[in-house]
Amino acid sequence: MFFKQLASKESTLSYFFGCGGLGKAVAVDVVAGDEQWFIDQAREAKVTITHVIDTHVHADHYSGGRKLAQMVDAPYCLHESDQQLVKFDFEPLKDNQIIGVGNVVIKVLHTPGHTPDSICLLVTDKRRGDAPWFVVTGDTLFVGAIGRPDLAGKEKEMAAQLYDSLHAKLLPLPNEVELFPGHQAGSVCGAGLSGKPSSTLGFEKRWNPALSMDKVGFVEYLTREIPPRPAAMDRMVAANIAA
Repeated sequence: MFFKQLASKESTLSYFFGCGGLGKAVAVDVVAGDEQWFIDQAREAKVTITHVIDTHVHADHYSGGRKLAQMVDAPYCLHESDQQLVKFDFEPLKDNQIIGVGNVVIKVLHTPGHTPDSICLLVTDKRRGDAPWFVVTGDTLFVGAIGRPDLAGKEKEMAAQLYDSLHAKLLPLPNEVELFPGHQAGSVCGAGLSGKPSSTLGFEKRWNPALSMDKVGFVEYLTREIPPRPAAMDRMVAANIAA
């Protein structure tokens, strides 16, 4: 298995990983303008990009996912709930769906809360073992922080959903599972993000303050001091869902 993390605009972290042996790869949370980087990396690794995935419809940057998918003739993937939102065709992903990428297995976890369509990607390398190796968490869980719940305009309701998603989908995973978030320090998609671009679930369970709270405390904590909304949020969302 190969794995690459790309630090991009707006403190965004994008991902490119897959099975070098069988020549297949996925691109996750591509930022507009970075499409050629993924094509170059695929050429260098001698792999074909089989899926381009956005963990949700982004509000803080323009997505390059759909453009990259068109450039490499691969499906562009979002959670199935976005069929009611976006104005173009895409490959809908379902909760607990399995995506095979050679010897790499990706399990889709629907984790609403930051946005209704948010997903995380739990990744296993079959050549390494049957246990999951890492999870790409999008804007659901960051290093030292949690995704903001207010972008849909219902912050308390979404914060409660986010609590349920974390406790049902991510926190039951083994402590040694590595965590790769969608942003690092400097992003407006959460408060108190670390500048470290990865962690483990065990470390976050111990040191991320929000993960030890009950639901009432979590909702209060997450909605007490919400960062300002991204300056061009409405324009970015409109572009990311446009036909």
